[in-house]
Amino acid sequence: MRIGIDLGGTKIEAVAFGDDGSERLRRRIAAPRDDYRETLAAVAGLVHDIERELGARGSVGVGIPGTISPATGLIKNSNSTWLNGTRLADDLSRLLDRPLRFENDANCFALSEATDGAGQGAPIVFGVIIGTGTGGGVVVHQRVVTGANAIGGEWGHNPLPAPRDGERPGPACYCGRTGCIETFLSGPALARDYAAAGGSEATALEIARRADAGEPTAIAALERYAERLARALGSIINVLDPDVIVLGGGLSNINRLYERVPQLWASYVFSDKVATRLAPAVHGDSSGVRGAAWLWGV
Repeated sequence: MRIGIDLGGTKIEAVAFGDDGSERLRRRIAAPRDDYRETLAAVAGLVHDIERELGARGSVGVGIPGTISPATGLIKNSNSTWLNGTRLADDLSRLLDRPLRFENDANCFALSEATDGAGQGAPIVFGVIIGTGTGGGVVVHQRVVTGANAIGGEWGHNPLPAPRDGERPGPACYCGRTGCIETFLSGPALARDYAAAGGSEATALEIARRADAGEPTAIAALERYAERLARALGSIINVLDPDVIVLGGGLSNINRLYERVPQLWASYVFSDKVATRLAPAVHGDSSGVRGAAWLWGV
């Protein structure tokens, strides 16, 4: 039995899979915010409850915001800031009395979609999460590319490519820099851009609904968003040249992106033709927790 844990900032989800890959049990609880010890207890409690109910002990893979520093063994780069600087891997392994495997949540998403999702069968898959934040993961031949610094795929904290006059120096980012891709492509970033152009307060998905209804301000905001996404993904294609780019997170539900972004990214890709395919995630919100379970093999 394989157990996957998706350790999010607002919820913690756990799913158990049988040896044949079938889902056996799923649980979701609210995440204890700003409390590291309660977070440990919540994850351990989920695993113990699943194993008690199913009467079996399983391997455990954990998808986390941020990553484990190869230099120190401590969590770094997490927007769930109460995890930063902790020995999460050591502490959870001790609580659960077994070795665990950890990976960035965007990497887990990418692994799930590369295994049996939108990128199934593709040699190189870049998985993108565009929601509250902006994350990414790289999978080559169904293996996650973590990298020497454990930051493979962290495109959200590169500067937005080819910034326009109105985009410099760019909004402040929680990482301490300004003008990061995340500050332009996250859900809150789209809402902020829309409001600055005269739109009323709205979520990213509400802006998309208003655009579908023909509202000019919403249509213009989504066009700016699509053009920025095209620039950002164009730089990824130039470096990685993936077969498939899979979108996940709340903004991946904006249908017009799948037509408009490939129309726009050709201007930023160093090729006469762009064969890379842009696709929505097959497994949706479940991809992260599925990928965590697959850290122990499919």
